[in-house]
Amino acid sequence: MRQLSVVVTCTDRKMFDPLPALRAGSLPDGAVADRLEAWGERLRAAEERVPLIKLYKGEQWVQAAAVLRAAENAGFEPDLWVASAGLGLQPAKKRFPAYAATFSPGSPDTVAAAPVDRRRWWKGLRKHVRGSRVEALGRDRPVLLILSEVYGSVLKPELGELGANGHGVLLIGGSADDGAIDGVHHVPANGALRKALGGTLTGLNARMAATWLAQCENGDLMSPRTSGSWERWAKRSAQPERFNRTPMTDADVKEYIRTSVAEQPDVSRTRLHRQLRESGRACEQGRFANLYAETMGER
Repeated sequence: MRQLSVVVTCTDRKMFDPLPALRAGSLPDGAVADRLEAWGERLRAAEERVPLIKLYKGEQWVQAAAVLRAAENAGFEPDLWVASAGLGLQPAKKRFPAYAATFSPGSPDTVAAAPVDRRRWWKGLRKHVRGSRVEALGRDRPVLLILSEVYGSVLKPELGELGANGHGVLLIGGSADDGAIDGVHHVPANGALRKALGGTLTGLNARMAATWLAQCENGDLMSPRTSGSWERWAKRSAQPERFNRTPMTDADVKEYIRTSVAEQPDVSRTRLHRQLRESGRACEQGRFANLYAETMGER
């Protein structure tokens, strides 16, 4: 069987509650480098540790297991990796303490608000938590990445290196501009497939990945036959969700934001507003931005 590296993003839902010191929101204000050093010291000092594969829970993590099964059925020997704002890129078998850290803007446990600082933080995790590089995973095998929008943006520099040196790279989800990366076949998240795939938006990317793998034959992730089969299936199965456009009160918008962020912890405000508009509901952009700031500040 051919080896395959599968990279998924972490989830905010954990099997165990983190200690207060292992919440990114408890870090002192300051430069990214100083916060990283303090974060690394706290992680090293923690005594109770579990394999990452046993730390996370929720639909996204259940679907990650389904992706591994689909990979095995397609003729691969998959190994699972986790991209985490608190830990960097780590093998799912490695042991760590429960923690709370996210790239999601507006969360009390966000590690950095500005995109440039998120990338600095991600790079620094390799030094302070000994995270791996995405590029290294593809040196002798194909790589399947299942990323949220914010992680696609944070990892973009490494995705470029992976595409240049990899042995077949498939990205499901990610950010809108990831499609311009040479050597990376990008399949954007497609909400029109949710009805065919079932589940919520949280597990959509993983369900898409499992369906792609179901088209694979003989351990070949990126063959023209596989991509053609996927495209035909997606075109046949797409069912855009349509609703009567309905005005929303402030309370309605805030409830939508709370529910959606709980399902998609790393979703950006811009993407959240786009999803609301695509659902057939109305809220002007400036008003949505103000209500988003109020709602996230209440968490």
